[in-house]
Amino acid sequence: MLRLRIHHRTFKRGPTRLGVDRCTRDALGRGVFWPWLSAVCTWNRGGGQNLNFSVAAEHVAALLQSAAEKPKALTELPEPRTGSGREVPESEDSEEKPAGLEKATFGAGCFWCTEAVFQQLKGVKSVVSGYSGGQVKDPTYEQVLTGTTGHAEVVQVSYDPKLISYEELLEVFWKTHDPTTLNEQGPDVGTPYRSAVFYHTQDQKEQAETYKRKLEKAREFKRPIVTEITRFKAFYPAQAYHQNYFNHNSRKSYCARVIRPKVNKVKKVFKDKLK
Repeated sequence: MLRLRIHHRTFKRGPTRLGVDRCTRDALGRGVFWPWLSAVCTWNRGGGQNLNFSVAAEHVAALLQSAAEKPKALTELPEPRTGSGREVPESEDSEEKPAGLEKATFGAGCFWCTEAVFQQLKGVKSVVSGYSGGQVKDPTYEQVLTGTTGHAEVVQVSYDPKLISYEELLEVFWKTHDPTTLNEQGPDVGTPYRSAVFYHTQDQKEQAETYKRKLEKAREFKRPIVTEITRFKAFYPAQAYHQNYFNHNSRKSYCARVIRPKVNKVKKVFKDKLK
């Protein structure tokens, strides 16, 4: 049985997944603590210890589940394996779209959050969590967390443009995360959590750039927008346990504290766009 050792450390930022990710980099990147997968649980001095243990445990559980998919001797670092076994490159993108549907790919921090936001919109037929923007083919969740593959956690949205436009999707995207924090969304820190639009067509690129300029001109945010607008190249679906995460785990602490406020905001601000 894989044993789990929890270390305590305080970060100024308070409750965060950062500690878990940093320790995971050590464990998976160098194999130092693989038999004893170490998680750094953070807390506020004023309280909230139970919340943070729970939040950290959710991410550790995801890593443990991923490791269990391909058992290895506890003294060995797991061999790189395909994260989903399926790449969706740009060349196939048009072939795989159901008739009348278009695709949009967004990175807005943890894909658990982003998925829950777009699932509520009418005209959205499916939302798949995964990875885009990196150099490694078909990365695993563990590999992406190290920050060395270049991927962002993203969602790929299939939508009916007759019911919801790409511009409307951009509006929801920019209003449901903070596009001014570089490589950071709330408790999630690192390049996988960067704000990004991966455009599939020239029209999507132009719309994204125009909408970004409009936000900047209107000074919608106090700080500069750091969202990257990059050509879509490939999308790798994340493992099954990441899909539909909020709907399956709504009572968990991370879902209650981080995801639910975003879901509630969508219901309040975008009432006319809900299913």
